[in-house]
Amino acid sequence: MKIFFSRTALVLLCLTMAMPALAQFNLKKAVSGVAKAAKAVTLTDEQMAEYVKEYIDWMDAHNQVCADDSPYTVRLNKLTEGLSDADGIPLNFKVYYVTDVNAFACADGSVRVFSSLMDIMTDEELLGVIGHEVGHVAHRDSKKGFRTALLTSALKDGVSSQGGKAAALTDSQLGDLTEALVNARYSQKQERDADDYGYEFLKKGGKNPWAMALAFQRLKELQGEQKSSKLNQLFSTHPDLDARIKRMAERATEEGIAKPEDAKSAE
Repeated sequence: MKIFFSRTALVLLCLTMAMPALAQFNLKKAVSGVAKAAKAVTLTDEQMAEYVKEYIDWMDAHNQVCADDSPYTVRLNKLTEGLSDADGIPLNFKVYYVTDVNAFACADGSVRVFSSLMDIMTDEELLGVIGHEVGHVAHRDSKKGFRTALLTSALKDGVSSQGGKAAALTDSQLGDLTEALVNARYSQKQERDADDYGYEFLKKGGKNPWAMALAFQRLKELQGEQKSSKLNQLFSTHPDLDARIKRMAERATEEGIAKPEDAKSAE
């Protein structure tokens, strides 16, 4: 699941900071028609790791990363305390100070949350989004998706390497790769499996797994608020949000876990 739509009139949490820029996503038409050719190309795990690192380093360099003492970073670090790895893959978290509403996770465990998403979500809702994205990392969906995007965009003309090392990508190729990743879709089964992983991931990390249902509820509200088709198109291949909310809520209820606001009122 990727969340992406242009920010309209949202209040910034940090008014003294410079106005954020748009994230470095070059949204043109999705790359298509070369998937068969991509299957014939072999990429080693070492090469994949190098390409993932090159990509996330490029994204970090081309977006404004919030400083360690930024309220956004402080909040995210507090939220993700105890969430150290996804099935053995070390996690690292950063905030992009940008006007797009988004969050994504890379195959190497790099999780990037956009400040505008943090502006409109509660802590529990953010944890639900993070849990879901981490689920894709743990199930290697992110790795498979990255490989497909890489071979159908930046490396669609073939992989160039020397001595088994991955070829360095140009800014243009990295831009094409970003575009392909933005337009990538997971299957409904992958989405459901990521939901389930996210639920257990949050529980094991000492977080309230109700966050999953709350995140989906917020996404449903945002989907209704966005009159443009971008967000609706984004969820066109996803399992029904109502069904996801119901499934996660029923699971938490059956396990006797109190909903966050209910827990607060009982204190």
